Amino acid sequence: MATTKEQNERLTRVGPGTPMGNLLRRYWQPVAAALEFEKEPVQRLRLLGEDLTLYRDAKGAYGLIAERCPHRCMSLEYGIPDEKGLRCCYHGWVFNNAGQCVEQPFEERLNPDSHYKDTIKITAYPVQELGGVLWAYLGPAPAPLLPRWDILVEDDLDRQIEFVPIPCNWLQCMDNSADPVHFEFLHGKFGNYTLSKLGIPPRMKTPAHLKIDFDVWRFGIMKRRLLEGDAETVDDWKTGHPLIFPNTLGQGSDGSATFQFRMPVDDVHTIQFNYRTNRRAPGAAPAPTTVRHLDPFAKTPFVADTIQKQDYIAWAAQGPISDRTHEHLTATDKGVILYHKLLVESMDKVERGEDPLGIIRDPAENEPKIVIPREKHNLQAFNITDDKEFVKILETAGVAPSTGARIAP
Repeated sequence: MATTKEQNERLTRVGPGTPMGNLLRRYWQPVAAALEFEKEPVQRLRLLGEDLTLYRDAKGAYGLIAERCPHRCMSLEYGIPDEKGLRCCYHGWVFNNAGQCVEQPFEERLNPDSHYKDTIKITAYPVQELGGVLWAYLGPAPAPLLPRWDILVEDDLDRQIEFVPIPCNWLQCMDNSADPVHFEFLHGKFGNYTLSKLGIPPRMKTPAHLKIDFDVWRFGIMKRRLLEGDAETVDDWKTGHPLIFPNTLGQGSDGSATFQFRMPVDDVHTIQFNYRTNRRAPGAAPAPTTVRHLDPFAKTPFVADTIQKQDYIAWAAQGPISDRTHEHLTATDKGVILYHKLLVESMDKVERGEDPLGIIRDPAENEPKIVIPREKHNLQAFNITDDKEFVKILETAGVAPSTGARIAP
């Protein structure tokens, strides 16, 4: 059965008051790298269709408030960090991280008994820092606990953060994560075809998928596949890798684990937020966290010469919002069907005033960390016995570890 226009609207629209927007606002969303606020402590942010100002005040506390000062509608992007919060650069009004106006210099000078500032309050959302990431919660109180995913809190990891703007709806990015069989063609045949046009020999040899399956777990979906030539004891089938509800993909294994957060900017723009980690050797000095902003769509023509770029073009080439009324889903799309079913069920729960899938409120469940189930590298499938060599080959080929693909000999 094809998706109706009404169903597609419900699944894709993320603005305030929409069913999906209400669902996504029940989760802490990653919005920025903390490192970047050391250089520029005030930055404009668009998230879930809302224009906001993210800042670090003079005491080091973070705030996420409305984009504009309610005095004369000046953008708070140009605000001055203050010990009390963020000071508008136009007339000096100060707003704390709860959105309350706490100072109006000229009004108070003219009328020391004025309490007008007490009547002025703007939109504000809580912000927390974890794992070098700033997280925001845009939903109703009480906020759930910010999940302490393992690689966010482990102290022996080096971290690399990437931000990639994608010109399409967030759901196109996430549907891809529930669709393992695309690897054979998008990354195998199309990837090698793209390389051939660049004069580069084929890099990928992707065996056929024999079976795929999907298990609902506490925090989303575990997706599994069995490839031609593998026994059912391989981790790719026995464990798989996680889609963390509602908009995160987990990849890699212990020692090189990755999160891909798909952060909805608005209905037709998404930030692909890559959070990569590498476990340090015992006794090794920590490497500094790095932050990069990449825009593969800024170059024309777009060249899909890596695994991630092939995913990016597959998402964006469906249009700003994929018209799912024209889709013809088959048995190979059962992961996408399951994912949409869980989204609908969770939207229904929110409308009934219930918590959706994966919300954490019990501190015992969150401490000291939540261990994400992950597959190990299937080294025998690559005819490689050294894990470092395996990762090096994959990185050279532009392949994220734990993809289940074979490297061509």
